[in-house]
Amino acid sequence: MALPGHRRTSSHKRRRASHFSLKKQTLAVCDKCKQPKQPHRACPSCGTYAGRQVIKLSGPVGRKKGSKSESS
Repeated sequence: MALPGHRRTSSHKRRRASHFSLKKQTLAVCDKCKQPKQPHRACPSCGTYAGRQVIKLSGPVGRKKGSKSESS
């Protein structure tokens, strides 16, 4: 079996591992509801993408089941 020929130095190890860091998430603003959303994806709060409704939502995201406003 093959073995490593030379010791990997700490600087080489850090340079190799520099790509493993997490990237900061980019956010855009929804044109309709002005909530933050990921670019090139449907808005999770209103369900629109590129000015048209693509996801049918029953209500705003975050509303609890059985709240008093729903049981009128």
